[in-house]
Amino acid sequence: MLKEHFQAIESTLLATSKIPANSGHSLHKGTPREAFIQEFLQKHLSSTVEIGTGEIIDANSSPNSQRNQYDLVLYKKNYPKLDFGGGISGFLAESVIATIEVKSTLDKSGLVQSINAARKSKALTQNLSRSFSSGWIPPSIMNYVIAYDGPQNIKTVYDWLARYHFDNSIDIPKPDSNGVKISPSLDGVYILDKGFIKYENSPTSLIPPEVRSQHQNINWSIVQSNEGVLLTFFLSILECTNNIEGAWLNAIPYLKSLRFNDVSWS
Repeated sequence: MLKEHFQAIESTLLATSKIPANSGHSLHKGTPREAFIQEFLQKHLSSTVEIGTGEIIDANSSPNSQRNQYDLVLYKKNYPKLDFGGGISGFLAESVIATIEVKSTLDKSGLVQSINAARKSKALTQNLSRSFSSGWIPPSIMNYVIAYDGPQNIKTVYDWLARYHFDNSIDIPKPDSNGVKISPSLDGVYILDKGFIKYENSPTSLIPPEVRSQHQNINWSIVQSNEGVLLTFFLSILECTNNIEGAWLNAIPYLKSLRFNDVSWS
């Protein structure tokens, strides 16, 4: 049932994406396609998660500093956000679960842009107080790319990714003492009707246990397929959000630049 349902939606997304192709400006092609993905997620994810567009800040962010704008930001709706107007928001790093970059056609420059944006989000500090958790909690802000089109061979995309990591000395971090792995950049790249690349740091793994036991250094799964791409993307998003965590914002670090000169106590 799940396979057929999501395959029908994937086919619909690909067909619907042809509508803005007739426009004469790249922004008018890309923005509707972002909206199609956002609408799909809003209809299928829990109401505890919200989806917005904008930038991400932490306690070290300063006004007017250069920051990335993320196409889609999945965030916890019980956290505050900054309203910049025009549907653009500033999201506290503590609230962000994942970012999604939507590409009409994924090329090498677009992948590099997404890698750099992912690395910036993962470098942000989340000031949280925690008491308990149940389910899988993402080890960092997760970062995904979903594209309507791209290279016919998904291994081409992996070669771009691996070469950029190598050329820029981006190493794969070793698992921590609990076996938790954090991607050095992207956690998944999905091209509808063609295939996907998934960083293997979550429960929904494509690596059989017997293979994992013999090859501990496997980090990526590269899948060439014209079926199941949207379903696998959705499952990656679902496992990021399908948990319970007793955590709340520690706002004190955000106030470090605030000074009062006239203070008294009674």
